[in-house]
Amino acid sequence: MPEYIRLNRYIALSGLCSRREADKLIANGLVKVNGEKVTQLGTKVHIKKDVVEVRGKRIKPEPTVYLILNKPKNTITTLRDEKGRITVMDYVRRATNVRIYPVGRLDRNTTGVLLFTNDGELARYLTHPSSEVKKVYAVRVKPDLKEEDYKKICEGVLLEDGIFKPDAFYFNELSDKPEWIIEMHSGRNRVIRRMFAQLGYKVTKLDRIAFAGLTKKGLKRGQWRFLTTKEIGMLKMLVGNLKRKVHAIEDRGGHRE
Repeated sequence: MPEYIRLNRYIALSGLCSRREADKLIANGLVKVNGEKVTQLGTKVHIKKDVVEVRGKRIKPEPTVYLILNKPKNTITTLRDEKGRITVMDYVRRATNVRIYPVGRLDRNTTGVLLFTNDGELARYLTHPSSEVKKVYAVRVKPDLKEEDYKKICEGVLLEDGIFKPDAFYFNELSDKPEWIIEMHSGRNRVIRRMFAQLGYKVTKLDRIAFAGLTKKGLKRGQWRFLTTKEIGMLKMLVGNLKRKVHAIEDRGGHRE
């Protein structure tokens, strides 16, 4: 890393936010360098010597960390829980001294791939409503799915917030129990559980087996691992494409839900 970098990158490397959001903080006069307010976009700072504050709090760049957890059931996707329940942080707390956080959320009883990082820019674009990152889930329901309901799901099911239609929906031939695979890009809240409930089914298993091209292969429930260099490169390439898409939508004055 060079000694001098752009101020917005410095802020993004602290894990606070994306570079685009950092530019807004700078333009709004919320950033100081060595005690002086800086509003000029493109300002460069020394990575080690300069003191940078955002809203009066000093920040420092940290090494970027990326890891995935195979999230167990009965686990809250939050940094802490006032009720003392198990959170995903309980499983990754000792992984690194760097402050990391989960990218997106999984319901308490949804298992599977959960990404953690301190890369604020990457996290922002992977979870942006317009990004539509690909996710793959394995689902089991009770009672067994009827053929007419299978067809309804393939055609799209009307929910209170609009029609939900998976990108792909098919039977998992490799499972020892009746199980279905759903591929989707939607980021709508609890949409799979709501879809099956609408059709009169109870979801007994919901396991995210892939997120943004990452899988939990080789990880038992509750285990984590750092991403490989290849996986990090793949994610950054994906985020580069998402940035262009999101910026185009934002520049038109809104975002697509």
